[in-house]
Amino acid sequence: MPLTKHQRSILALLASVRTPDSYLAGGAALHFSPKSIRFSNDLDFFNDSTERVASAFARDNSLLEAENYQVEVVLSQPGFIRAIVTRGNQSTRIDWAHDSAWRFMPPIKDALGGFVLHKIDLAINKVLALAGRNEPRDYVDILYIIQNILPLGPLCWAAVGKDPGLTPSSLLGLLRRRGRYQPEEISRLDLAGPFDLTVAKTTWLQALDDAEAFVTARPTDELGCLYYSSRVADFVSPDNELELAKQYISIHFGSPGGLIPRPADKLMED
Repeated sequence: MPLTKHQRSILALLASVRTPDSYLAGGAALHFSPKSIRFSNDLDFFNDSTERVASAFARDNSLLEAENYQVEVVLSQPGFIRAIVTRGNQSTRIDWAHDSAWRFMPPIKDALGGFVLHKIDLAINKVLALAGRNEPRDYVDILYIIQNILPLGPLCWAAVGKDPGLTPSSLLGLLRRRGRYQPEEISRLDLAGPFDLTVAKTTWLQALDDAEAFVTARPTDELGCLYYSSRVADFVSPDNELELAKQYISIHFGSPGGLIPRPADKLMED
């Protein structure tokens, strides 16, 4: 699991006070999986309100200092606090930030992290992040996501539900500007294994083309949704040639706080 021993000890300490409106997100949450290849250099705690940021920091700071962690605040403003947390010769950055409560799924309970943003919301956030900034870490992350969570097409289709100012095509246009990185840029990342830029580029270009075909084929009344399969109990990329009901797939939209999806067979019973 790509978390440092220092990060794991902090998460273990703070897990008991995480809540559905103050939860772990960002790169560290995305890379809980043993399959992940990137270590995150920080921990991100998202909070559903600006006020919650301040109260969550105050509570976490007290717990950390009681366990002999040194907490150095380097930036503090309404809705965002950044600190360097150190014990001994180990340190990591922690951000407490306000993020919209609009999401597809509720945060999930995790033994290590307390409450953690659901993987599908982590994936959609990462798609929007890569579209808005040119960071090698986001590129590495999105390749992991499309190979392990959901293909790029359904993610772009759903992401415009979180950012209505975008269309799937305009989002893909922004993403097509990404993927041009030099070996030295990748070498600065803390990776758990080798990263082949040539293979990555081939994978990325194919993912973009597949995504374009996907979003072009879907009906516009489904725009902004995810597709949930009751057969695999997970979000999937539907076959565009078949009706959703025949695939046991239901559409799932985001909402404040997120919702557990209703399987297609349950909807048909209603």
